[in-house]
Amino acid sequence: MAADRLSVSLRSMKLQFLGATGTVTGSKYLVTTATKRVLVDCGLFQGYKNLRERNWTPPPVDPASLDAVVLTHAHLDHSGYLPLLIKNGFSGPVFATPATIDLAAILLPDSGHIQEEDAEYANKKGFSKHEPALPLYTEAEAIAALRSFQPLEFDTGRNLGNGLSFRLLPDGHILGASIVQISSDETTLTFSGDLGRPNDAVMSPPRTGLSTDFLVCESTYGDRIHEHEDAASRLETIINETAERSGVVLIPSFAVGRAQSVIYTIYTLMESGRVPRMPVYLNSPMAVKTTDLYLKYPQDHRLTLTQMQDLERDVHLVRSVDESKALNHVEGPAVIVSASGMLTGGRVLHHLEFMAPDERNTLVFVGYQAGGTRGRRILDGERKVKIHGTWVPIECQVEDIGGLSAHADADEIMQWLGTFTRPPARTFLTHGEPDAAEALRVRIRSELGWDVRVPHFGEEDDLGH
Repeated sequence: MAADRLSVSLRSMKLQFLGATGTVTGSKYLVTTATKRVLVDCGLFQGYKNLRERNWTPPPVDPASLDAVVLTHAHLDHSGYLPLLIKNGFSGPVFATPATIDLAAILLPDSGHIQEEDAEYANKKGFSKHEPALPLYTEAEAIAALRSFQPLEFDTGRNLGNGLSFRLLPDGHILGASIVQISSDETTLTFSGDLGRPNDAVMSPPRTGLSTDFLVCESTYGDRIHEHEDAASRLETIINETAERSGVVLIPSFAVGRAQSVIYTIYTLMESGRVPRMPVYLNSPMAVKTTDLYLKYPQDHRLTLTQMQDLERDVHLVRSVDESKALNHVEGPAVIVSASGMLTGGRVLHHLEFMAPDERNTLVFVGYQAGGTRGRRILDGERKVKIHGTWVPIECQVEDIGGLSAHADADEIMQWLGTFTRPPARTFLTHGEPDAAEALRVRIRSELGWDVRVPHFGEEDDLGH
C-alpha cells in the first residue's frame, strides 16, 4: 500500500478523505463497503487558489458509482459541489434533515447565480485569465440538483441496504446541522460535522453522550479558545466608537447561522440601551430567507417567537438590488451585515470597495477566515486587496471578534469528546488547517489517551485493521 495511506477497516467498510484535509473547506468523505458507496458531505473548496482549482478538476470519485450522499449541513463548504456531482452523473438520493434541505434550496441556487454574475462581471471588465470566464455551475443546474434531496428527521434510522444504515443527530451548528452516524454490521463510524457550541445564545447544543467505533471530528478551532471577553461587549465598544466617528460598521457574515447570531446580538444591545438606535441592515438574499426559516424550525434554536418578531422589526431586511446599491452610499452611524463571511464574493464586496478606504468605518470579522481568502489577508495585515479587478486600500479600522463563532473552540470540542461513553478505536481530525488539527491531535492524545490521527487528502483507510 502507498506510504501516504493509513492502514486501518471496519470489517468491510473503508473511508477515504476527499476534502477538508489541511483546510476547512471542501468537505467530502467516501464510505465504501463490498456493495455500497456513500459520500458524506459534498462541499466546495474555498480560499487558496490551489484549493479552489480542485473544484474544476474531474470529480475525485466517479459520481455514477455512488449510491447516496448524506449531508451534515447546508453550508457550501459541505454542500456546494452537489450540482457538479449531479451534472457529472450522480443519480442517487441526497439525504439531509428538512431544515438542511430548506437551506440548501436557498444556498445552492444563490451560489450558482453568484458564479454566473462573477463570470459575467469578469468578462465585462476583462480581468479573467479565461476567455470567456465561465461559472462553475449555473443557477439552473443548482435548482435541478434540489430534486435529488430526500428528508430525514433527527434520530430516524435509514437503511441503505446490505447491512449499511445511518442516522442524523443534532449538532447545534446551524438549522438542521447534523452529526452523521453510519453503521455496518456491528460497527459505527461517526462524523461530527461542524460542531456547534454548548452555550450558544441562539442555537441549541449538540448531542452528547455518543458511542462509536471510529470518529471523524472537525478541528477548525483546534488550536484556539474563543475569547473569554463577552463578544457582545466587544461589539458594543466597536459600534459605539464607530458611531462617534459617524462611520459605518461593516460585518461580513456567513448568511446561514452567523448572520442571525450577529443581528440578534445587535438587537439585544439596542434593546438594552448599550448602543444607540441606528439603522441596521441585513443585506444578503440568503440571510434574509434564512432568518424567515427560524420561525419554521423553533426546535433547532433558543429564540422565542416574540424575539424573532422584534428582531425583524429592528433590522432592515434588504430584499432588492437597488436597496443594496444604495447602501454603498449610506451615511453613518449605521451597521451593515452582509455575505460572504470570508469576503470571497457576494454583496459585501461592493460595500467593502466603497467603505474600506474611509478611516471612519470599521470592518468587523465575526467568523473563521480560511487561508487564502480576502478576509484572512486583511486580518494578517494586508492594507490593499483586489476586488473585481481593482486594488482597494484598507484604510478603515479592522476588528476580529471570535466569540460570535458558531464553531466549538478547542475546549468545547474536548468537552464534547469527554462525553463519549467509550474511546473510539480511532479518531480522525479533519476540517482544520494544519496547525489547528495538529494542536488538537496532541491535546486529545495527551488528555484523553485516544488513538488520533490527521489524514491527508486522498488517504483511504481500511478501518479496523
